[in-house]
Amino acid sequence: MYYIYHIPGKKVGVTRNLLDRVTHQQGYLPDEYEVLDQSTDIDYISNREIELQQSYGYKVDRKLYKNLFNKMRINATEQTTTFPFPLTELKKKLNKSLGKTWETVHGTFELTKETVEWIVNNAKTSMYDASRSYIYNKAYYEEFINFFQTHNQRLMDNYKTQSEMVIDELKRKIRKEPLSNGSPIPTPVFQRIRDWAGKRGLYRKGDSKTQYVKLQEEAGELAKALLKRDHEEIVDAIGDIVVVLTNLAHLEGFKIEECIESAYEVIAKRTGKMENGTFVKDGK
Repeated sequence: MYYIYHIPGKKVGVTRNLLDRVTHQQGYLPDEYEVLDQSTDIDYISNREIELQQSYGYKVDRKLYKNLFNKMRINATEQTTTFPFPLTELKKKLNKSLGKTWETVHGTFELTKETVEWIVNNAKTSMYDASRSYIYNKAYYEEFINFFQTHNQRLMDNYKTQSEMVIDELKRKIRKEPLSNGSPIPTPVFQRIRDWAGKRGLYRKGDSKTQYVKLQEEAGELAKALLKRDHEEIVDAIGDIVVVLTNLAHLEGFKIEECIESAYEVIAKRTGKMENGTFVKDGK
């Protein structure tokens, strides 16, 4: 996924990794920038970036985003991936192409801050050309793909087991504890959200990072609704944020109910006073 981000008063840019590119590299916190558009189509996103740069009045990039990586000719065989740079220049060159991906028999590889560091530490000089260097694909796969796939599957298996236990407990309560009007006890809303997301593969195919980006988008929608005093949109945006937080908590192995309860146990004991419309706790 490609994201067009906007740092108000500074720039409009494109990245495949918001946290790495905008927060870690440029130093802007998530509430200091916004996502203007996103797509898996690099042609669309490259042209859209130029349009938005023009509409916001920023300096327009001389090259389309999709053309920034043309100089990087990566050669991937069944065993190795070869880069067109010697070891002495490898780190500098790869860091200029963060976000670039290429296909191997082990799946899609990508240049990120973490993978570049690993590549530089594990690359070897080509025996055929000293100006080129290479890595073994299987080693990269085990370090960055297989580990996370196995880890995520274990988490998902654990989530599934926990979810089944919760559902079984709810079913038992529904059978034994009807409401006073004879109707069964409805499933709590957070569990209905998790059931909905589970049926649609969000927990199987999604991850916490994409949910975090989604959270920023929904927060932006809430900000717009508040500025417009659009009560219907405010309700909708708050609801969307709660849904995203419910799914994010689940992907991290928690229940949002537990997170809320934990937060309440802390704030319930706080003392302080209101200042300029904000509660300021004692000791600040």
